[in-house]
Amino acid sequence: MPLKLAYLVTEDWAFYRHRLPMARAAKAAGYEVHVLTRVEERREEIEREGFTLHPLSWRRSGISPMATYASVMEVRRILRAIDPAVVHNVAMKPAIVGSLAARGLQGAGIVNSINGLGSAFLPTTAKGRLMKRGLETLLPHLIDGRRSRTIVQNPEDHATMLALGVDASRVVLIPGSGVDTDAMTPLPEPPGPVKAAYVGRMLEDKGLRALIAAHRLLRQRGERVELLLAGEPDPGNPTSITGDELRSWAAEPGVQWLGHVEHIRDVWAQSHIAVLPSRREGLPKSLLEAAAFGRPMVATDAPGCREVAVEGNTGLLVPIDDAAALADALSKLAASPELRARMGANARRLTEERFSSADIGRKTVEVYRSVSPA
Repeated sequence: MPLKLAYLVTEDWAFYRHRLPMARAAKAAGYEVHVLTRVEERREEIEREGFTLHPLSWRRSGISPMATYASVMEVRRILRAIDPAVVHNVAMKPAIVGSLAARGLQGAGIVNSINGLGSAFLPTTAKGRLMKRGLETLLPHLIDGRRSRTIVQNPEDHATMLALGVDASRVVLIPGSGVDTDAMTPLPEPPGPVKAAYVGRMLEDKGLRALIAAHRLLRQRGERVELLLAGEPDPGNPTSITGDELRSWAAEPGVQWLGHVEHIRDVWAQSHIAVLPSRREGLPKSLLEAAAFGRPMVATDAPGCREVAVEGNTGLLVPIDDAAALADALSKLAASPELRARMGANARRLTEERFSSADIGRKTVEVYRSVSPA
């Protein structure tokens, strides 16, 4: 009988966008893959992969004690029925709920992916600071078991886990979810005015207000750099930008809000520069995909971003929430096709050497084997 692997993910789209390569690698390695998630839009695609889908009733934003208890009991019932060899909890809430739900289950190894440590580690309110302190106390007790491993995506998060007291032998650094470098190949630059594209959720924590301010500065200088925003609001995130504000931005000259884009190649085919002014990331898939397509990057000098946008090599780094520095960096790349070509080629080379989905999948399966029953 094949060993069973259960993924616990907040929403089905998050699993499909970020965990598909490693789930495919696990299936190829002989695991029977189960996916526990809130089903919203990707049921057919997940089931078509040969994975067993288990719909959950939870919502990502439900963090009250009663909501958490209900989620733990719901997940526990499903895990008991599956009897998995490995439970892989993806992101902060699944790490907490899944670790609690799996307690006492015989034979289940636990893998937690803590991606960028989330907005909980960027507290801006008294409530946020209280939550951060609670997580710092709770996390080590939940994720530091003998047959438990925690996957982080960048060196800063690795250091944070060790500072929280998690045993170093149980923390594994795997850089992101990887990209399919065979399917995503370098694209020629499009004609016309230079376009910078942001791809991701429409969140304040992603630096979107600074990006809009930077674009206004460029326009005031008379520099023609167009801005594409690809993605949708995320009502489950407290820093989500409203649809009304996004539409008001899109009414400004040189700004387009594309909404959800099904085929990411379409965005990079019409863009010259990738931009991500985020405050913190795990390892941003949007930059990895842009790099695979051969696009130079402008990003903040923040955890996660600097692993892909390497200063002076694959892109330019700017301070967090610094609209003027962001405008200057975009201006520098926009003015030099030669610099864009050099950095874009370096970015493509970096994805091939460090971030291919095949390599990331193999490393993740090794973690599963390390916690699976002998």
